[in-house]
Amino acid sequence: MYNPAERRNFYGRVHGKTLRQSQKTYLDEDLARLSLQGVTLEENPDRRPIDLARFQGKPLWLEVGFGGGEHLVHMAARYPQVEIIGCEPFVNGIAMLLGKIRQAGVQNLSLHPGDVRDLFDVLPDGCLSKVFLNYPDPWTKARHHRRRFVTPEYLAPLARRMAAGAELRVATDIPDYVRQTLEEVPPVGFDLIRQTGLGAAWDDWLSTRYEQKALREGREPHYLTFIRRAG
Repeated sequence: MYNPAERRNFYGRVHGKTLRQSQKTYLDEDLARLSLQGVTLEENPDRRPIDLARFQGKPLWLEVGFGGGEHLVHMAARYPQVEIIGCEPFVNGIAMLLGKIRQAGVQNLSLHPGDVRDLFDVLPDGCLSKVFLNYPDPWTKARHHRRRFVTPEYLAPLARRMAAGAELRVATDIPDYVRQTLEEVPPVGFDLIRQTGLGAAWDDWLSTRYEQKALREGREPHYLTFIRRAG
């Protein structure tokens, strides 16, 4: 049984600038309806795998840390035949995404407004066929590298939740993040199949606000694609 006392440290931002009234409305009216049930300790103290029957057997994708949500909504609109979960603890980003969902009218998105490790606890093994990690928090100081997503604490449970042959995409503008990604991802069960730079992203890529900021500040994007090995 999961022990509720085993709380995890969380280092990212949760709150930012004051929300506009429209954003507060999105949170009040839309967040509960779009949020996955059975993820939080209050809903699922035994951490039993959540029921994905609501997705009717469709391929399930995940975006970890969707920022303002532009890439997530873009992918949902482009691939209506799949279901996509967006995970993000930052309230301002969640509010921005909810506004974009209303504008685009997409209906194949679900949200987890919290720590992705809680989601990994309750997703069934092998359920994910594609995962996106776009411009994750860089944690540039050496003593903070253990807080990065590309560490065993995150990668091992992610690998268990991904099906054999599933695709993991990583986009970052931090060379040392590339280094750590190449060191940490393959040992938990992935093969690198593609590594490219500026102008050679994926065919369905949508540049995000974080990528545009990187370009303005003279940092070059890197795009890495991994495939989950069998076994």
